[in-house]
Amino acid sequence: MSQPHLHLSVDAVYPFDARGIAKRFRHAAIFGAFDALAPGETMRFVNDHDPLPLLQQFGQRYGEQVSIEYRQRDPGAIVIDFVKR
Repeated sequence: MSQPHLHLSVDAVYPFDARGIAKRFRHAAIFGAFDALAPGETMRFVNDHDPLPLLQQFGQRYGEQVSIEYRQRDPGAIVIDFVKR
């Protein structure tokens, strides 16, 4: 019997810092983290560069099931909220 998914963040915003993940695993880890969210929850993505190819992949993969909003868009400091619908 599997355990229920525990949602530990009170505000339903879960941080994901991509800077510490090896590039070859990065996209798979990001998609896996997003897939683990319940509708209405947010993955707050942090990176050192603007991930334009990743944003395109999110649009293709999830379509209307994701809302994407930049929280910070400065050189070397990117923060994006991915909200699961």
